[in-house]
Amino acid sequence: MRNSIFIWLLSALFFISCASAVQHQQAFQFIETGIALVNNGEFDRALDEYNNAIRIAPDYAQAYNSRGNIYFLKGEFDRAIADYQKAIDLDPKYAKAYNNLGFAHFEKNQLEIAIKDFSRAIIKNPEYAKAFNNRGLAYFAKGEYDRALLDYNRALELDPGLAKTYDNRGTIYMLIGEDEMACSDFVRACELGECSTFEIVQGEGYCSLPQLAMSGSGKHHQLIF
Repeated sequence: MRNSIFIWLLSALFFISCASAVQHQQAFQFIETGIALVNNGEFDRALDEYNNAIRIAPDYAQAYNSRGNIYFLKGEFDRAIADYQKAIDLDPKYAKAYNNLGFAHFEKNQLEIAIKDFSRAIIKNPEYAKAFNNRGLAYFAKGEYDRALLDYNRALELDPGLAKTYDNRGTIYMLIGEDEMACSDFVRACELGECSTFEIVQGEGYCSLPQLAMSGSGKHHQLIF
């Protein structure tokens, strides 16, 4: 009798496990559809897809993180924070959710909290370049340029293709009077597709041809044009 009960319990647990896997797969399909809608700027329809994912799999951390991203894009930061926190509660190792939580707090000008969130993301994933960049942004907003530079440098060591990080670091170099290094970073950012700052500073007479030549960016300058 006991063996029969034990086998029945194992079968029930196996069924529940399989059902959960199927539910997560269905939820993932909703998330994938939502991402495609976000890329088309259809935030409300994407929100419906993420709500469907949560309805099917209420324990699926990625669904809450994805819905949080929609609320973030819509400027509903408190709702975004609640969803990111729920994702973390479900998966305490979810580095992306910590990073997104930090960005939501950053947008609310809660810089100290944002820095803690970004730091937790880095602890969960020490090679998370974007988290270093984002923590650098928070330090920059606090006027702590040395710490911001350290984070930007680390971000670029991990991912040399982060155009915005070159842009961000160049801005600090410009503010502290390191013109050649600033111009070099602005040029590199533009090479990687982020030209807005470079075009603005050039329009104001910054990053002239002599400066670019001195910074070793003369060749890069030619490539841009």
